[in-house]
Amino acid sequence: MCKNHRLLFGGLLIIFSLALGGCQGSKGGGSESITQTRLTMGYIPNIQFAPVYVAIEKGYFREAGFEVELEYGNEADAVALVGAGEQTFAIASGEQVLLARAQGLPVTYVAAWYQDFPVGVVAKSDQEIKVPENLSGERIGIPGLYGASYIGLKALLSAADLTESEVDLRSIGYNQVEALATDQVDAAVIYLANEPAVLRSQGYQVDVIRVADYIQLVGNGLVTNEDTIQNQPEQVRTFIEALLKGIEDTIENPDEAFEISKGYVENLAEADASLQREVLDESIKLWGVERLGFSEAAGWINMQQVLLDMGLVNESMDLDKVFTNDLLP
Repeated sequence: MCKNHRLLFGGLLIIFSLALGGCQGSKGGGSESITQTRLTMGYIPNIQFAPVYVAIEKGYFREAGFEVELEYGNEADAVALVGAGEQTFAIASGEQVLLARAQGLPVTYVAAWYQDFPVGVVAKSDQEIKVPENLSGERIGIPGLYGASYIGLKALLSAADLTESEVDLRSIGYNQVEALATDQVDAAVIYLANEPAVLRSQGYQVDVIRVADYIQLVGNGLVTNEDTIQNQPEQVRTFIEALLKGIEDTIENPDEAFEISKGYVENLAEADASLQREVLDESIKLWGVERLGFSEAAGWINMQQVLLDMGLVNESMDLDKVFTNDLLP
């Protein structure tokens, strides 16, 4: 779950390039066939995607039979391409899968990456905003009324028995740090691994309210489509295994992962190393569980209910088709 809505234009470019070039194919690799496949992730190249960079650099995807081309763009666009069969894999958050299924797209979430929903609310400590109930009457900045940020905020308000009308909600784009630093808002909806670390690096003391502390929702994970699962289950299984190896290696050796990521994230080598390393460390906290990739049914039940309450979906879905753990290694 990353800032997927920032790059809608990038998502449209992805669609255009796919239309021109096709989405994947195979090429000979000695006695074996290597499948070329795109993997779309939200946001932009970022240290938060270190496990994917590790899996590519250490040859895990290639050992599994894939040559992975990375794309960055809007999650909704990527999920739509997967559902239409024009692309095999994407990284997307749980609400995007449910929203796509509600539109009849046969997409399925096959491996969890983020075990904790990565959204929260941050405020400077002198605001005394420490629990959801403290949000009542406050000016809350949010990128916009869409996506994981909005869903996370609605979940927090519900946990405090608050309605949207009981807060002063302001759309500020992805300028949470500036808006908080200049007191344009009292609190802001953020991604846990990013903005709090930036604010602390600028000398601010902050309090963070984590959505995951109040409700279990579904974060980012690997998405494919029903046709691929039915006809090429082993292909899906091996791709999952390669991705999970990248996650595991990153958790176990973040220094190595950070160095590898410098080859994939522009200007990472020249960036504030301590800040970027903190972003990676905070991201790792959201990934690690005893069984990597496992998706809890409770998170899906809760996520669906939030979407129903918000009116974003009209009826309950068969969650057995929405996600599966059957292909985990």
